[in-house]
Amino acid sequence: MQDNASHSPAAITGVILAGGEGRRMGGADKGLLLLDGRPLVQRVLERLLPQVDAVLISANRNLEHYAGFGCRVVTDITPGFAGPLAGLQAAMARADTPLLLSAPCDSPLLPADLAARMRAALIDAGAELAVPRAGGRVHRAFCLVRRDLLPRLDAFLAGGDRRLGLWHETLHVVEVDFEDRAAAFANLNSMDELDCVAAGRRVAGLA
Repeated sequence: MQDNASHSPAAITGVILAGGEGRRMGGADKGLLLLDGRPLVQRVLERLLPQVDAVLISANRNLEHYAGFGCRVVTDITPGFAGPLAGLQAAMARADTPLLLSAPCDSPLLPADLAARMRAALIDAGAELAVPRAGGRVHRAFCLVRRDLLPRLDAFLAGGDRRLGLWHETLHVVEVDFEDRAAAFANLNSMDELDCVAAGRRVAGLA
């Protein structure tokens, strides 16, 4: 994969968040779990890559395996598996574009127009961060953020908090309506859900 990131004010680096401990999956590296024979991270990458200028994978284990997907792999700066904000921080510190779009590795049906709609809303609102609203709630692990917010994220994490919602409260955030694509934000949080999806049964909005 070529890194075609540009310095355009609207250029976006995608970051796939795969650095968690997988506690609800028995400690498994969730991004590498297979769905119909393909790793979840590969499915997310295939949907995200056409929408952005470059993709990073945030991971803290199995780094060589993740590198095999053709993307630059970044590890957390903040120690101790500090959650999605730590993955976002690592990507913001290493990206070359003004904007970053995060997506969790366990949401294999993310919308094909996610980046375009999030960027349009961010620019129209003059916001610092955009998040999708679908299915009656905000999906905070998906966010489009301005990279120049990195010093503020560094300070927030250095203060000891890890909560996405609390950090968002410190920013000018625009919520982007994706009610027409609510099922696209469903994530797989257990082995049972993964098995059900693989078997073609409906679970958590996925068919």
